[in-house]
Amino acid sequence: MTKINFTGNNIMEHKLIITPKTKILQLIETYPELEEILIGVTPAFKRLKNPLLRKTIAKVTTLQQAAAIGNVKVQDLVNRLRHEVGQDTISENEAGEVNIHYDCPEWFDPSKITRRFDIRAMLEDAEMPIHQVMADLKALPADEIYEITSPLLTVPLIEKASGLGLDHWVEQKNEDLFLIRFIKK
Repeated sequence: MTKINFTGNNIMEHKLIITPKTKILQLIETYPELEEILIGVTPAFKRLKNPLLRKTIAKVTTLQQAAAIGNVKVQDLVNRLRHEVGQDTISENEAGEVNIHYDCPEWFDPSKITRRFDIRAMLEDAEMPIHQVMADLKALPADEIYEITSPLLTVPLIEKASGLGLDHWVEQKNEDLFLIRFIKK
């Protein structure tokens, strides 16, 4: 979003500085020309065209999280976007990669899945499943598995669950189907 400051007779325009913590919606509202670049970086970002997902997921997802969704280095993504709008590049230390677990962990046992939640319908209705999922995860007994079915990789949700001390495993079935499992050790 462009902010205009009035100082005497001078008008100064301040644009958003792109960082790994920049929200996708804020980015494409400020720099609409970057939407096609995001989509070009990885096919996963084509979902930005869906107005419902734009209102929900893009509103809370950072570039750091989007990079994890697209399986690209956050430094590369941010620097590509910054280059397009004439901003200086960031260093690897400033990037802060998100760690997503894609390899089947030793703790996974299908018989330990005690709760399943398909969030696809909520996302289609422009609802945010994070509150329901977080309540479920807080009540999850130790050594039981909670499984989410999602049309996309929900990195903000994974980060919040990690903050509660839960481990996760992401199994991508196809381009639009992810099974995300959580366990409290």
